[in-house]
Amino acid sequence: MLSVIVRTRNERQWIGRCLAALRHQDCGEFEIVVVDNESTDGTLDIVQEFDCRILTISQAEFSHGRSINRGIRESCGDFIAILSGHCIPANSHWLRRLRVAFSDPAVAGVYGRQEPLPDTSDSDKRDLWTAFGLDRRIQSRDYFFHNANSMIRRAVWEAAPFNEELAGVEDRDWAKRVLAQEYRLVYEPAASVYHFHGINHGLDERRAARVARVIELINGHPPRPRTD
Repeated sequence: MLSVIVRTRNERQWIGRCLAALRHQDCGEFEIVVVDNESTDGTLDIVQEFDCRILTISQAEFSHGRSINRGIRESCGDFIAILSGHCIPANSHWLRRLRVAFSDPAVAGVYGRQEPLPDTSDSDKRDLWTAFGLDRRIQSRDYFFHNANSMIRRAVWEAAPFNEELAGVEDRDWAKRVLAQEYRLVYEPAASVYHFHGINHGLDERRAARVARVIELINGHPPRPRTD
């Protein structure tokens, strides 16, 4: 059994296309669990047109890790795909191509390619093309991992759930912890999604600072003193 956890917050522009692409996956039976973070734009009106289970998480309790953990706890699958509500699987093979790498019991997680849309900004296109290439990789030390488009093994998650206290980059924190247990990660470019914005959200300096602080924490560096 496979489960797909779709995280949403005000995804009206994308969620219908995301769920329609999921409907046409060719991998057999799977369930979809939508975890919504107080959308106010009609996202859930669209979600209700599809065969999904809907969970909610308030803004007060939200973190990326907590949102994903909640969805996984309410799911049934032995393998859990994680997808952002503004990502659209590129073809009907997306879910199957994420799943295939788990034939190796040493693989804890797989993440797929992210491609820009025609109207994605140039800075975001650059980031996506740079970060997500065409060569498949097996990672034993590099803990880059991305939960906008990924799949994990439930048994590994049960021993190492996502950190609910981090302000983002929970995927890389999880990846570093499971690699330390001698698991491996796989980058599978054939499991591709379209993603409107890049992994760095254009030139968002506040997001860049937040991500940098979390990565410093993951790497064991002391926090920087505040300057404001």
